[in-house]
Amino acid sequence: MKVIVTGGGGFLGSLLCHKLLQRGELMGPSGAPSKIGEIVLLDAFFHKPNADLRVRQIVGDIGDRDVVRGAVGTDGAIAIFHLASMVSGECEERFDDALRVNLDGGRNVFEAARSAGSRPRVIFASSIACYGGAAMQDPNTDRTKFTPQTTYGMTKAVCELLINDHSRKGHFDGRSARLPTVIIRPGKPNAAASSWASGMFREPLNGEPCALPVRRDQRHPMTSYRTVIDSLIALHEVPENNLDEDRAYVLPAHQVTPNLAESVIRKVAEERGIKPGPIVEAFDARIQGIVSNWPVSVDGSRAISIGLPNPPDLKTIVEQYLLDFGKVVP
Repeated sequence: MKVIVTGGGGFLGSLLCHKLLQRGELMGPSGAPSKIGEIVLLDAFFHKPNADLRVRQIVGDIGDRDVVRGAVGTDGAIAIFHLASMVSGECEERFDDALRVNLDGGRNVFEAARSAGSRPRVIFASSIACYGGAAMQDPNTDRTKFTPQTTYGMTKAVCELLINDHSRKGHFDGRSARLPTVIIRPGKPNAAASSWASGMFREPLNGEPCALPVRRDQRHPMTSYRTVIDSLIALHEVPENNLDEDRAYVLPAHQVTPNLAESVIRKVAEERGIKPGPIVEAFDARIQGIVSNWPVSVDGSRAISIGLPNPPDLKTIVEQYLLDFGKVVP
């Protein structure tokens, strides 16, 4: 079986590749477990080569149909995890690029899956940015109307609808995981409007100040990177007859505020003898405006009902990050 991971050079793509190599198999299109013989990672760049002989890295543009078709191929049983995407802040600044990467790129992946000939399972990493504006609820559920207030959220919502329709028509077996904000990402802040969510943990744990662009009482749904990887794989493994016509599932998440994050950091730092850096107010009206149009809570019970996991408590998420990446990260 060949597994394709778009965005395979990114944080989640790299973790997913590692977990798939550890598993060694996935459910094949026939419904029986199939050994993973090759993992194809497609991304615009890679930080370093993967030494595992089962992994092939392809440097290419997700917006290039021929590149995507070449990566997917038509050679037998395949599974596709579509993670490649421009992030929220970039999409607001670069509308045309957002359409090319997030929409055209998604269509390229879906058309390649449709042409593969084996009706593969396609797992799409969507986002709670699909929600927004006056239609939002507290909590948002899988039945909450989509009225996204960002270009990023709009592209995710359109791709979810495309997956539902392709699946209805039998082109492929698609499933969408609607991701809350994923914490804690190592490394430097990125252009995502939610970058502060990881930064308010990461920087203080490194003994550095975190510049906080949103209110200290801002509620936001968050989950751990380990839970997301487990959820993507679990969603792939769900038997198709356990799904209904809506193939999108919002993942369960904690409601986290900067105040709560600071409290958890203090506990972990005290136990480990770390002197944490401060969270410093650096209000940014643009970022706050984007975040204010995102959900404050989500109901992931539908995802749980088909076997997807709950995240661990927030303190455990912090401890897992320190275990995986250490106190000082590159």
